[in-house]
Amino acid sequence: MTKKLLAILFSGALFCSCSAFFQLVNVSPSDNLKEISFSEDPANPQFEFYYPDTLGNQYLRELRNQYNLEELVSGDKGDLDKILTILDWTCRQWSHNGSNVPSKSDAITILQEAKEGKQFRCVEYGIVATTALNSIGFQARTLGLKSRDVEKVMRGAGHVVSEVYSEELGKWIYMDPQFNIMPTLNGTPLNGVEFQKAIVGRNPGLKLVSKQGELSPVDAESYIKWAGKYLFYFDVLFDQETMNSSQYKTIGGMTKITLVPTGYKEPRIFQRKYKIDYSHYSHSLNDFYRVPL
Repeated sequence: MTKKLLAILFSGALFCSCSAFFQLVNVSPSDNLKEISFSEDPANPQFEFYYPDTLGNQYLRELRNQYNLEELVSGDKGDLDKILTILDWTCRQWSHNGSNVPSKSDAITILQEAKEGKQFRCVEYGIVATTALNSIGFQARTLGLKSRDVEKVMRGAGHVVSEVYSEELGKWIYMDPQFNIMPTLNGTPLNGVEFQKAIVGRNPGLKLVSKQGELSPVDAESYIKWAGKYLFYFDVLFDQETMNSSQYKTIGGMTKITLVPTGYKEPRIFQRKYKIDYSHYSHSLNDFYRVPL
């Protein structure tokens, strides 16, 4: 984790003289964070989320047995310890490469190709962490993050992490398996929206943790500065149940829901040229952060 964060710091130092120029011409996302809010409108009954039967699903059983995931978390006492163990395990499976994609976008394929020496993107870390958590009994989802200027910039407008629901804590928890990081506020893990609010408010109780403990202030500040710009638009698949196929269940023809800050436009283009034509939009936290059934 430290090496990865140092790489971010090095990249920032290397390009600091021209980063303002890149942002001016909309090449890369702006670091200028905004205070945002969302509504508390009642959940839209049209939207439905599909989660797997974690015990009866054959694919999850294969993943769980192949990688001894039950044994991996057997010494952990509660939800948070188990989540941190899976977070740490996922981070260690390969080194990040933002250009490579697997032959299939499911956890078992990704992990097998990582064993063969391949390296993958943030997307694949999110998929593996989500599926591994599902396999040991959690309801988890791969969370897409998009910057405020997602339609205007040419590159680097998105990041992918995971969120997992803890029944013990009664909440969704953000985790970044690429960097082995979970944000907490006064000891309580945060979801993605809560994390953004704590960053913008510079809340002194905000800490970043991993299985090894709390990150140093320098490493934490590095990650916060880098990740903060992506915490603006949030999207997830309705279907977290289909894990080894690209044929996801849809709601009204759409595969995803995107949470949009109140007063801001719905993003329809990703990085100037890719249509976002697969998502419903909502301003409501009750749509996005409902308790999984």
